[in-house]
Amino acid sequence: MERRILASSYLVLLVFALLVLKLFNLQIIRGEEYKKVSDNNRLKIVRRPAPRGIIYDRNGMAFVSDMPFFDASAVKKGLPEDWNTLFSLSSLLNISTETLKAILNKPPVNNSDEIKLKENLSFDEVATLEARKMEFPGLQVDVRTGRKYLYGALAGHVLGYLNRLTPGQLKNDDFSDVPQEAFVGQYGAEKFYDDLLRGVAGGEIIEVDAMGREIRVVSFEPSIKGKDIRLTIDMMTQLEAERSLAGKTGAVVAVDPQTGEILALASSPSFDPNLFSGGISHDEWSSLADNPDKPLLNRAIQSRYPPASTFKVITAIAALEQGIITEDTTFDCRGSLKIGGRDVGCWQKKGHGRIGLHRALAESCDVYFYEIGKRININTLADYAQRFGLGRTSGIDINGEITGMVPTSEWKERVKHEKWYMGETVSASIGQGYMTATPLQMAMLTAAVVNGGRLIKPSILMRDEGGPSLNEESVRVRAETLDIIMSGMRGAVQERSGTGWSANSKLTSIGGKTGTAQVVGKDSFSKGYNKKFKDHAWFISFAPVNNAEIAVAVFVENGGFGGVAAAPIAKNVIEAYMKSKTENEKLRLEKLKEMTEKSMPEIVNEASGTESSEPGSGD
Repeated sequence: MERRILASSYLVLLVFALLVLKLFNLQIIRGEEYKKVSDNNRLKIVRRPAPRGIIYDRNGMAFVSDMPFFDASAVKKGLPEDWNTLFSLSSLLNISTETLKAILNKPPVNNSDEIKLKENLSFDEVATLEARKMEFPGLQVDVRTGRKYLYGALAGHVLGYLNRLTPGQLKNDDFSDVPQEAFVGQYGAEKFYDDLLRGVAGGEIIEVDAMGREIRVVSFEPSIKGKDIRLTIDMMTQLEAERSLAGKTGAVVAVDPQTGEILALASSPSFDPNLFSGGISHDEWSSLADNPDKPLLNRAIQSRYPPASTFKVITAIAALEQGIITEDTTFDCRGSLKIGGRDVGCWQKKGHGRIGLHRALAESCDVYFYEIGKRININTLADYAQRFGLGRTSGIDINGEITGMVPTSEWKERVKHEKWYMGETVSASIGQGYMTATPLQMAMLTAAVVNGGRLIKPSILMRDEGGPSLNEESVRVRAETLDIIMSGMRGAVQERSGTGWSANSKLTSIGGKTGTAQVVGKDSFSKGYNKKFKDHAWFISFAPVNNAEIAVAVFVENGGFGGVAAAPIAKNVIEAYMKSKTENEKLRLEKLKEMTEKSMPEIVNEASGTESSEPGSGD
C-alpha cells in the first residue's frame, strides 16, 4: 500500500514539474516573443499616403485637385464564406459571386489579412455598404485621397497620370517610404516631379477586435502634404492648341524664346488622365494601348518626322555663315533642277524665276535650296543642325524624349555601309531624306533663331518653383545672319506671295516658315487617294516679329500643305497667348468653362473652319 502511495506521489510531482517547466518556457524564455504576437494580433498598422501637391498653370489656375476615393475591403478571417454571405455581398458590390470568390482567394496585402474587394465605390455603393456592413463581419469602407484632373484630357501629355507602384519601383529605395497601395506619378509632370508632389506618408496604429473592427487609435503620425507646383504652361494657350488640333493627328509646342519656358505642349489624339486616378481597368488600358492612333504617345517629344522646308532655315544659315551665298545671291528657278541626270521639282511647278534668299525663304523655293545643296557638304549642314539642337535631346523635364536624326557621311558609312552621295545632300537641304526632328526640337530651333542665337534648355516647371536653372548655349552664328533669316520668315507670313500667309494676324506681327514633308512619291500617291499617304504639314513661327515673346512649332500628320493645315493653327495659338496675357482670372475661367463644356464634334467642327486655302499658302 505504501509503495503505491509513494509511486502516485512521484507521478504527481513529475507532472507538476513538467507544468512548471512549460510555464517557465512560455513566460520567461519565449514570453517576449508571444507578447509581440499578441500585440500584432490586436494592433493594425495603417500607412496613409500624403495628399499630393496641386499643379497650377503659370497664372495660378489649377489643373488638378485632390478628392476622396472610397474602397471596400474586408478582414479575411472575419468574413464568412458561405454561399449566402458571398451572394449577398457580391450583390452589394455589384460584382459576380465568382469574381468575389477569386478576390478572396488572393493573398492579402502587407500580411495584414485585409483583402481589397472593390475600388472607386460610388456614393450610392458607399451609403449601402455603410448601412449594411454589420451583416458582414470584417467588411469596411476605406477612404483615400486621389487625383481629379479638372479639365479632363486638357494637357494630358504634360500633366501625366498616377498609378500604383510598378514592380521595379517596389524594389527601388527611392520609393521605400511610399505605402504599397499608394498612387505615384507614372507619366508627365506627375512622374518627373513626383518627389515634390508626393509629400511624406503618415500612419496610424489602430487597436482592432478579432473581426478587425477598429476599437481605438493607439498612435497617429500625420502625413505631410506634397508641394504645390506652378507649371510654365499657359492654360488658355494650351486649350487653343488642343482645340485647333482636335480631330487631327499631330503636335503643337509653344515656348517663350527668351526663357525656354514651355507655354503649351499638345499632342493629338490625347487621353484623359482621370482614367488612371482610381486604378485603370484592363479594358480601359487595352483601349488606350491598342488604339492604332496611339493616344498615349506624346508626339511633341516622342515622334520624329522629316522637317521638310522648315529645315531651309538651317540650310540658309549654314550657307550664309560658310560664304556659299550672300543675302543678294540669286538662282534661277524654272520649276525643277537636274541633279545627277534626274529632274527634281520645286513645289511651284511653273517656277519662281530669278529669285534671291528673302523670297526663297518667304515663298519656300525648293530649287534655290537645291542649288545650295549642290555646293554644301552634308557634314557642314549637319554641324549647323546640331548647333540648333537637332539630333539630340533638348533635356526637357518630361520623360521619354527622343533625339531625331541628323545624318552625316560617317553615319551612313557606319550604319548603312555606303558612301554619301551629293543627291542626298540636295534632299537634306530641304529637310527630306534621313533628316528627322521632333516638334519640340523645331520649336527650340525657332526660339534660338529669334532670341539672338541662344539654344535654351526647355522647361515645364517655373524656375522659382524648383524647375531647372536657366541652361543655354550659343549656336555661334552671326547676328546679321539671324536677321536675314527672320526677315525671310517675316515675308513668308506678311507678304501675299508668302507660303505662310494664312498665319497673318491683325492682332500681332507673325513670322514663320512652312514645311510639307513628302510621305511617298508623287507617283505612288497619284495611283489612288489614301489619307496615310498624304503629306505631313509643318509650320514654325514667332511673334511679335521685332521682339519675339512666343515661338511655335506645329506638326499635322498627313495634313497636306504646311501653309494650309499647320500655319492657321500657329496663328490661333499665338493669338490665344497674346490675349491670355491681358485677361483676368474671371475671364479665363469663363472661357475655359465654355470650351471644356463643348463636345468633341463641336470642337472639331469649329476647328475645321480655321483652315485656309488662300493664295500663297502652299508648301
